[in-house]
Amino acid sequence: MLYTPKEIRTLTPIRENLEKKSQLPDLRDIFLCHAWDDRKNSAKELHDLLEKNGVTVWFSEKDVLLGSPLLREIDKGLVKSRVRIVLVTPSFLKRIKGSGVADKELSALLARDLLIPILHETTFEDLREVSPLLGSRSGLSTDEDSLSDIADKLAELVTPETTE
Repeated sequence: MLYTPKEIRTLTPIRENLEKKSQLPDLRDIFLCHAWDDRKNSAKELHDLLEKNGVTVWFSEKDVLLGSPLLREIDKGLVKSRVRIVLVTPSFLKRIKGSGVADKELSALLARDLLIPILHETTFEDLREVSPLLGSRSGLSTDEDSLSDIADKLAELVTPETTE
């Protein structure tokens, strides 16, 4: 897998923190934050690509049972995930302007170090106009890589290295 120097700077501290957290039981590799409108298209596509790569993903579409309190389930998912990713799309940008679930979820995510924005069909400039804190973090973008390539990079990040 080929990483750009910027991606290496972004992912190295996350990899170091992963090694510390890997000893905790019952963890998912990745928490996937997304806009409600993306749950059946780009978010599901990224979820499926990650799982195809052997990554365990907390994804609200499969992890929040009918009748469960959504915010509490998100809270539990955050605790049980090693890395958090935010799929930033035009729909997500609209959602976080309000004070709904996406905005609350983003606030919780920004309080942690293990957060990677994944931009899809939008730019970091657009993101910084809505969330300067999230927009200031380095991340990955489908302007540079396909969702499949991004899933491969994330899978490599969370997969423990084997020593020979």
